[in-house]
Amino acid sequence: MSAPPPYSLAPPVTSGYVKQSTIYEGYPPGIQEERNKSQSAGGTMYMPSYPPPQGYPPPPTQPVGYGVQPPIINQPTGLGVQGQFGPTDSGWTPIPAQIPANCPSGLYPLLGIDHLFVKQKIELLEAFVGFETNNKYTIKNNQGHKIFYAVEDNDCCTRNCCGNLRSFDIKILDNMKNEVIHLNREFACQSCCFPCCLQKLEVFSPPGYLIGTVEQNWSLCIDEFDVKNESGTTVLKLEGPLCTTSCCGSDVEFKVLSKDKSAVVGKISKQWSGFGRELFTDSDMFGISFPLDLDVRMKAVMLGACFLIDFMYFETSSND
Repeated sequence: MSAPPPYSLAPPVTSGYVKQSTIYEGYPPGIQEERNKSQSAGGTMYMPSYPPPQGYPPPPTQPVGYGVQPPIINQPTGLGVQGQFGPTDSGWTPIPAQIPANCPSGLYPLLGIDHLFVKQKIELLEAFVGFETNNKYTIKNNQGHKIFYAVEDNDCCTRNCCGNLRSFDIKILDNMKNEVIHLNREFACQSCCFPCCLQKLEVFSPPGYLIGTVEQNWSLCIDEFDVKNESGTTVLKLEGPLCTTSCCGSDVEFKVLSKDKSAVVGKISKQWSGFGRELFTDSDMFGISFPLDLDVRMKAVMLGACFLIDFMYFETSSND
């Protein structure tokens, strides 16, 4: 009798495993070909019973609105000066694509324009009662876009006791209520009988930095003004009319002259605003024209000259 073999051939362990043919049923032909190759190599191939990996999910998409945003090319709307400075609405001038490095902050709306329009707000208390209130203005360019608001900063006693000769500070604001220009006039006379105490307006931009002045010259009949830069050099001259009373439908014009008075380069005109408005209020409308290539600082000084002219000649209360 022969001895039994040292090792018995036990059947393959299939617990937890299934045949290759079982797990590949229903899969594409490519997997079936791999199964045939493994079977032809010899024996039956067993694979784990859990399914093959399905791959990684695609990366998450980038959130909407995230990443590089387009540049802001317009001033924010809906953030206008509120309350006493005016309504909250759109219509502001767009920000230029390029602003020169030497342009003072806040004066970019004066780039590339040669006209400005200043409209004073009607105050009902002032119209019906005669009580002088702080003046408020809207400034627009020749395209009708608002570029600034202006408001007088003064006390009640000075406004109602000193009249149009009063000292004043005017704050000129952008649509974010940032003060970009500051105007200051001290109390002074404007009569030809007092040549040593004439009108002078200082213009600051940004506030605290002098960029120019408007100074009245002594004369008997026709008022004249020098428009000077920050160093005191005369850049332009203003020449008033013989009569500053506005008749029905006519404008009152102040000529803007070159410094040698050889050429007329612009004007400041007080525009006729209608019979009722002219008679019962001192709410005025002005137009300003100047050379297109004039420095923006001097354009701001010209804007200040308009306010000085308004106070000197057209700031009269309804009970005067």
